[in-house]
Amino acid sequence: MKRSSMKKKKGLENVLFTIPAVILVCMVMYIPFVMSGYYSLTRWNGIAKQPVFIGLENFKTILSGSDSFLSAMWFTIRYTFFFVIVSNVAALALAVALTKRFRLANLYRGLFFIPYIMSMTIVGFIWKFIFTSGFKKFFELTGWGFWNLSWLGNPSMAFWSVTIVGIWQSLGFYIVLYIAGLQAVPKDIIEAAYVDGASRRQTFFKVTVPLLGPSMTTCVFMSLTNGLKVFDIILALTKGGPGQSTYSATLSIYNEAFTRNNYGLGSAQAILYFVFVLVITQLTLKMMSRKEVAL
Repeated sequence: MKRSSMKKKKGLENVLFTIPAVILVCMVMYIPFVMSGYYSLTRWNGIAKQPVFIGLENFKTILSGSDSFLSAMWFTIRYTFFFVIVSNVAALALAVALTKRFRLANLYRGLFFIPYIMSMTIVGFIWKFIFTSGFKKFFELTGWGFWNLSWLGNPSMAFWSVTIVGIWQSLGFYIVLYIAGLQAVPKDIIEAAYVDGASRRQTFFKVTVPLLGPSMTTCVFMSLTNGLKVFDIILALTKGGPGQSTYSATLSIYNEAFTRNNYGLGSAQAILYFVFVLVITQLTLKMMSRKEVAL
């Protein structure tokens, strides 16, 4: 009898401690999501008392290409593609180098991780100063035309500038994850590969890389989501310019809703983008999980 009463008391405590968190999550995430679904079917400027119901007109406007959202989506796809590939390849290469035993290994790990703990907006402003004033100073000192390029004024250069800054800021996080994965690879398996006559290159690509499956899945998924939600760096660096060459999907949603006060169209863009991100991330997770090797 006492045991059953203790179980009931413990269960009641769990419920009571969980309810505030559930209420908070619902208020911050689920209720606004449902409301945005309703607003996507309306025309509303955020001030009028009653939104005007217009059905699927906002979605027709987006899919017809009459606004800038589709071009913003194309930029986001290109940015995410290069961001995922370069950040993961570079992070894995640096992680392999930093797992070697040398005197300054821990110092380099810390130096690579420092940009990740900085605010994305601050990173954007720092690099904006570097692209405009810092590189100009280098050009005056060296005379090399490379430093005098219009890094933020030319549309193609602006794309690569934003991509480089995004990769630089987040690289340390992926390096840490890959280092953890490399250190978890059993040493006896590596030694067995060497005993069987495998070279260092064969051992790395045929043994180590497959065993890094969980780490790769995590890094690819995290870099994919970080690439798809890019916002802060673009807002600080280019504000979507020049023209709309660096105009991301998230920036388009923000400007449509909070700058132009078109909450209906902004909500429709957010709903479509949510579906797109959901499909892409689930397909990626499914594809990556199939390639994982169990120890």
